Amino acid sequence: MILHLTALPLMIIISNAAINESQRQLYCPPSTNTSSCANSSSYVDCHGQNVSCEAYSCSPQSPSCSCLIGSYNCSSDCSYKASPDLCNCKADTCSCLNDMNNPQDMPEKTVQNIMNSIDQLPNIISMMSAEVAENYLKIVDDTQVKVVDLTSVESNSNLVSYGNSFLNAFESLVTALLTTTEAHFNIKLSNTEGRVIAVRPNASEKGITSIVMEKAGMEINLFEIAKRNPSGSAALAFMSYTMMENFLKPDFFNTSNDKIKTMMSTVISATLPKTTNTKLTEAVNFTLKHIREFDPSGSLSCVYWNISEWIVDGCSVLETNSSFTVCSCVHLSTFSLIMQTSHQPETDSLMELLNMVCVIVGLVFFSLALLTFALCQWSPGVNNVARINICISLLLAHLLLLLTQQFLKLIRPQQVLCAVIAGLLHFLFLSAFVWMFIEAVLLFIRVKNLSQISSKKKEVLSSGFLCVIGYVVSLVVVCVSVGLVPEGYGSEHCWIKYDKGFIWSFLGPVCFIIALNTILFIKIIIGLYSTLKNLNAEVSQMKQTKIMVFKTLAQFVVLGCSWILGPFTNGSKVLEILFLILNSQQGTFIFLIYCVLNHEVRQQYRKFFRCLCCEHKKR
Repeated sequence: MILHLTALPLMIIISNAAINESQRQLYCPPSTNTSSCANSSSYVDCHGQNVSCEAYSCSPQSPSCSCLIGSYNCSSDCSYKASPDLCNCKADTCSCLNDMNNPQDMPEKTVQNIMNSIDQLPNIISMMSAEVAENYLKIVDDTQVKVVDLTSVESNSNLVSYGNSFLNAFESLVTALLTTTEAHFNIKLSNTEGRVIAVRPNASEKGITSIVMEKAGMEINLFEIAKRNPSGSAALAFMSYTMMENFLKPDFFNTSNDKIKTMMSTVISATLPKTTNTKLTEAVNFTLKHIREFDPSGSLSCVYWNISEWIVDGCSVLETNSSFTVCSCVHLSTFSLIMQTSHQPETDSLMELLNMVCVIVGLVFFSLALLTFALCQWSPGVNNVARINICISLLLAHLLLLLTQQFLKLIRPQQVLCAVIAGLLHFLFLSAFVWMFIEAVLLFIRVKNLSQISSKKKEVLSSGFLCVIGYVVSLVVVCVSVGLVPEGYGSEHCWIKYDKGFIWSFLGPVCFIIALNTILFIKIIIGLYSTLKNLNAEVSQMKQTKIMVFKTLAQFVVLGCSWILGPFTNGSKVLEILFLILNSQQGTFIFLIYCVLNHEVRQQYRKFFRCLCCEHKKR
């Protein structure tokens, strides 16, 4: 049986406080129908009204007024349009659940009013039908959201109390749903998911019972439990609560270390309703899906709720990876998975300022280099296509990254936008590295045999062919990554997530290209050294030699080889600053090598500035 729980308005239990006459008339007006009374009698109450005993019992009793003892359905006795469903009377106190279909007609309800209603539910379970229990499950599930909205500044003790009340209400209502005619049914609500399984006497199936839900699963030997019960039967209720972490917070996991505690799974509960002997003879395994990004440096703990805190007694981690963790526990209770991580180091304002200045300077020189490549006339044998596209890719990537970090608080809540930005950054940085590799190949060919570069370029290394390689390769990598792990984009900083090893969709190609570029760079150095040894040591030649050596060494940065410093920056402020400066100034080095130190370009710059000066003098 699958429970399709329809949306019902919230109900609340009327307290036994005294109410005035208008309230009494509102909730339970006088009734002349006495046929439904248990003893078929009516009486004149203390207000002078002739009222059915059951009808009058739908509201709190005034002093000296009698009340029908027991629990019964009084919905037919109250004529108010939002009539009560159930009443429970003891001595001179009656509590009733009232429909709040039109909240404007009812007194304003506080959190405490709502929680009083929730607390009363376990007391009236015995008179609930399965259909009524279905309705209240939906009501309690929706009520969680309302209470969370109203408890942003509640004390921890209140949150614990609210959490315990909701757990008790859910457990009681699920127990009321369990009948002898239905052995299995699912519960699917907005914030709660559950599955109930019952093993009847002489069940044909034997062995481990496995339950799989969207965010959790468990394995338990329910048949062994049933065999140890006198009735030969047992029932299991397995629930998953997505809202419960707002009450039973991970901070209630008291540890000696000063760590950041994060709830990594939904709160789950496993109980054995209507089962006499609930003792386990073997451990139960729970599979908890991670609901947040997994930090490999964090420590995971399988915990259970013990009235007022999370503790680990009797639970341990069996297996874990970036997407789920398997917990083993020797008892049933309410469980969750908590990750402990170290506090993030305080933000270094000096490093943030240095980063912003370096990136902005780099963007300026990327722009100058692109203007130079676009406006200046170049020799026919010069192929600037790789340098131009390196500048374009890195200019867009650094600019997008800078803007994203500056407006991260606004962008981060927009998960789709954050993921799109991460994917675009992935593509732009990968494209830049592919173009760095192309530039390394062209430079290697030029150094090895300058006379053949023109013919080779025409046959194989045409600009169109290079553009296909430079952008299509990166696009394919990103598309495959999206296809394999579509949720891999959009971390806390709108970058690639580290879970499931997805970060290697970027690090893998980058490490491969850096390794190839480093090898090509070493070969270029060796080739240049062999060529320069044969030159005569004339002054003009020595000057050109020094420029060529500087250009060659600067290519170390242009080709991205300086990214090798990345793994060594942890713990070293000097290396961190050096890494930041070198890799933010690739545009600066490109502008110096190919524009400032190019004799033909300098001549065109001089001509341009002379024209400007002449125009200024004429004015």
